[in-house]
Order: sequence, then C-alpha cells, then structure tokens
Amino acid sequence: MAFQCQRDCYMQEFVTSVVACSPAELKQEINGKKEIIKGFNVKLQDTILFPEGGGQPDDHGLIGDVPVLRVTRNGAEAVHFVGSVLEVGREVQLKVDWERRFDHMQQHSGQHLITALADSMFGYKTTSWELGRQRSTIELDTPSLKPAQVEALEAAVNEKIRANIPVTVQLLSLDDPALEKVRSRGLPDDPAGPIRIIDIEGVDANMCCGTHVSNLSHLQVIKLLGTEKGKKNKTNLIFLVGFRVLKYVERSYSIERSLVSLLKTGPDDHVDAVDKIQKTVKALQKCNLNLLRDMAVLVAQNFKLNPERDLNVYWTFFDQKVVELGPRVLEMLEGKGAGKNGRFQGKVNSMARRGEVEALLLEHCRSEP
Repeated sequence: MAFQCQRDCYMQEFVTSVVACSPAELKQEINGKKEIIKGFNVKLQDTILFPEGGGQPDDHGLIGDVPVLRVTRNGAEAVHFVGSVLEVGREVQLKVDWERRFDHMQQHSGQHLITALADSMFGYKTTSWELGRQRSTIELDTPSLKPAQVEALEAAVNEKIRANIPVTVQLLSLDDPALEKVRSRGLPDDPAGPIRIIDIEGVDANMCCGTHVSNLSHLQVIKLLGTEKGKKNKTNLIFLVGFRVLKYVERSYSIERSLVSLLKTGPDDHVDAVDKIQKTVKALQKCNLNLLRDMAVLVAQNFKLNPERDLNVYWTFFDQKVVELGPRVLEMLEGKGAGKNGRFQGKVNSMARRGEVEALLLEHCRSEP
C-alpha cells in the first residue's frame, strides 16, 4: 500500500479519519537523557506523514492541533504517536512540517543522484547511507576516493541538477520483469503492495519507499564536503543538498567574520595565525613548567634549612627517597598516586593522620645530609 505522502510528496495538508487509537509509550532522548513518554498510537485511513524507512527519518506534523511526535510503519499501516487521545471515526486534518519534509526530500533524492553517478563514473557501489540532522553520508564500496574523483563527481551531479531532469514514481508488481533492471539492495522482509520505483530520467531507476523531489532542479545544489574512512575497507562520502548548503555557507561566513575579529587577520591567513598562536602557547607552557620545577626545588631546599616550620597540605619533592616514601604517605592518608623520574604526586581522601605524615617527612629531612 502506498500512502498519500508517497503518491504526492508535495502535499502539505490532507483530510482523513481516525481508524484506531490505543495507549502507547515512546522512548525519546531529551537533553541527553532517555525518557519514556506516555501517549497514544493512532492509525489513520491514509496519511501525508511519512513513516521512517529506506534510510529516511519520519515526518513531523499535526493531527488537528495535536503534535505528531513519531511515525512508524507496521506492515501496510502507518502508526502515529501523539500525546492526546483521538476519537475513532473522527475526521481530522493533517499538516506536515514542510521545512523538515522538503529537507528530507532534497537529501534523499540527492543521495540517489550521487549514488547513481558514483557507480556509472567509477564503479563504486553504495552499501548504505545515513540522512543526518546536519549532514548526510553515503558508504561507498571502495577503500578510498581521490580528491580529483570527488571534484569530478560534484561537478557531474550539479550538471544534472542544472539539466532540469524530471523524477517520476513507478509502481511495479513483484513479478514484473522490469524489476530486474532496477537498482536495489533487496526488498524489505515485509513488502506490502506494489514495488515503488524512483526514476531519474536517463540517470537511475531505484527501488525506494521515501519521499522525493519531482525534478532534479528542486535540489538546487549539492556540495560534497569530503570523505572519511569507513568500516571494512569502505569510504564514507559526506554531502549536503539544497537549503543545507545555504545554511552551511551562512554558518561558515559567520565563523569567518568572528575569526577575523579575534585573530586580526584576513580569512586567507587564519590557519597561519592559529598555528603561530599554538606554537606560542606551547612554548609558554614549557617555560611555565620549567619555572614550577625551579620553584619546587627552592621550596624543598628552604624546607631542609627550616625543618621545624609547618607543612602545607601539598608537598612537592624532587628526591628519589621521598618518592619511595610516597606509597606509605598515600596509605596513611587514604589516597592514590604515583611516582616517576624523582617526582611523586597524589590525591588524598583523609587528613586524619596528617600529623604522622608530617613526622615521617620531618624525620626524613633531618636524616638527609
């Protein structure tokens, strides 16, 4: 069964009726914490809200004035999770979150185009893909992708976008011989109804349940950001499509202007400026460490000359014998630590036996020549 969102991906509002409504729970991550939300699973006569599938996240939207928090597929039915009970048989109006939906359409159709041309140009098959919140990834069956190949692929996909190529949907039966010519990674375990084919005219025909643009020109632009090493000798190709490219440029420009203000240099000099700052900081840290070591030696020498003065809570000694006393000190003060290269440091949990520790250290200092 095809849902209305699959028959017309551009429909933003739709009137339907409630078929079923039952109590349910939804596990969600809110502010980094997993929480269980109580609500209701609602089934409708039809829907324009896409249930997650084919690598594409679900739609958000409204049933009347009730927010839809999740949409999943159960066989041939879409299940909408909402926070309020809805009366069975009631006629309702659906409204899709269009910004989210169109973004998913752009990324998904863009993935089909990139996948098709990566295969036809270089013979690299797509083994999986992920539509992320900010950027998306295609896993290619190749250990590496050269920068020149990325550049050529980006030029090719954007040329197809400018060519104004139509994208259509075909519905084929399971026994249709035409299925043999369709690109696919296999049917789902529970196929329902005819098989849906996304056809980019003259470029690609691919089995898919997701929502797509009706013309490649609606993708606007594709930017291939680069590659990362994938699993099992594969390569992840990172990409942005459409409005995500515009948002990326806007964010990048904002960061660039902030760096100009902070570094007092033009954008072309930012890398050199940061490199210079890092080297300066490293040199200052080294100098600071040397000063601290010199101070520690002076403190230790001063203590040896004045052994009767009060000890502070923190001791620092550059002396091998004192380092050897470290484990005894930590045992007495219920702490943990370690010694290395004539130094010992640790963290203690109890100062109840401080007097005994002071006596131990005083005895050691007095015994030193």
